[in-house]
Amino acid sequence: MVEHNELIFESSRPGRVGASLPPSDVEKVNLSDKLPKHLIRSVPAELPEVSELQLVRHYTALSNKNHGIDNGFYPLGSCTMKYNPKINEDVARYDGFSRIHPYQPAETAQGALKLLYELQEDLAEITGMDAVTLQPSAGAQGEWTGLMMVKAYLEAKGETRKKVLVPDSAHGTNPASAAVAGFDTVTIPSNQDGLVDLEELKKHVDSNTAALMLTNPNTLGLFEKEIVEIARVVHEAGGLLYYDGANANAILGKTTPGKMGFDIVHLNLHKTFTTPHGGGGPGAGPVGVKKELIPYLPVPRIEKDNENYSISFNHPQSIGRVKGYYGNFGILVRAYTYIRTMGPEGLREVSESAVLHANYLRKKLEPYFEAPYKQVCKHEFVLSGSRQKKLGVRTLDIAKRLLDFGYHPPTIYFPLNVEECMMIEPTETESKETLDAFSDVMIQIAKEVEENPEIVLSAPHTTIINRLDEVKAARQPVLRYTREEAPQKEAVKL
Repeated sequence: MVEHNELIFESSRPGRVGASLPPSDVEKVNLSDKLPKHLIRSVPAELPEVSELQLVRHYTALSNKNHGIDNGFYPLGSCTMKYNPKINEDVARYDGFSRIHPYQPAETAQGALKLLYELQEDLAEITGMDAVTLQPSAGAQGEWTGLMMVKAYLEAKGETRKKVLVPDSAHGTNPASAAVAGFDTVTIPSNQDGLVDLEELKKHVDSNTAALMLTNPNTLGLFEKEIVEIARVVHEAGGLLYYDGANANAILGKTTPGKMGFDIVHLNLHKTFTTPHGGGGPGAGPVGVKKELIPYLPVPRIEKDNENYSISFNHPQSIGRVKGYYGNFGILVRAYTYIRTMGPEGLREVSESAVLHANYLRKKLEPYFEAPYKQVCKHEFVLSGSRQKKLGVRTLDIAKRLLDFGYHPPTIYFPLNVEECMMIEPTETESKETLDAFSDVMIQIAKEVEENPEIVLSAPHTTIINRLDEVKAARQPVLRYTREEAPQKEAVKL
């Protein structure tokens, strides 16, 4: 049997064609008159010559090797890998959305502008903010956008504050975004309950504090019970409170960052609001603000006058444009569809189910793994593989063994303040049967560590590529195909 997943270069034969293009109607140009000689190719590119069928089989085989939410459980903590309803895809493909151009006159795109405006309003209500920009194309860019607005707001008041406070359980992008925005970061440790240590916070809040970056529930899946007091401490010092809403799956319809005292929030639409996640994008990280920060929102902005929608640049205090056009429109359509499909009650049920699922799975697994925090969690929870580490098996080994059962591993070694951490988020879209099957496998692996650790240490066994030398892969990556490196296959006799 001949496999169809062989390298496409190795399938190449002279003269095979996989596409039929119409004759070019572009006038030929002598490139030597336009480009420096060293930029002009002297020999044809060595591209594979294959038939359409070979090409289709090649890429289909590659796609079948990928793990995605459509073909398996994906309990990636903090990242909320939940099902993307296909109605979102159908609506995003409507001609009125997919065949417009961002530079066409606003009067010819009123439906699209109405959608953007209403999405802004919906997200403002969901977050408890007064206004929202849809421009940022990712959560990290949303963080940076929010921090640039913090800087502009403070500068308008004649203040130059340089310090941003970040809890030790924060998303890793928080200190990075603060640094890119020109701030210095100070880490605030957690207390024994996994929450912000309020006394430590008070020691670091002063007249140089620009903002505190916080997510609630935090990345341990725990709700910051003292959030009102935290907000008071920061605000009394003249600082602002930034809400990392990368994962809002636990608060929909229950509470809002606005009610907690936050001034700025970003949302990852590719997490909470079921738009495609991973693969390098595109994403969306809208940012909402309280009224004091509205003048600094990016331009252009979508505005409404009676029943007419327009694009406005006339905002002199704005931090400017942060993304080409008006954001990743197709992603925004998907999020809008999800919100309108679910409605207020549906969004509330999302949070209720997400929290129920996380606590159900947590209680099933706690007897077999260390649980650093025993209290009720929200949408996600953390376990520690420290018990297994004492037997010579690390969390990384457990993650690799999970691959043998067709599950994507949870997030591992994050947050950094939990030894041998496993952060698990089952999401609301999974069934009880899936949660039970996953917990059964995790329990089986825990028993294997005790009874037959070698099977875990040498995992995975059933994947296309077995255990990798991760240090070598990181330090000596092979980034370019060369024919000499292709595996040699023996001729197949038919």
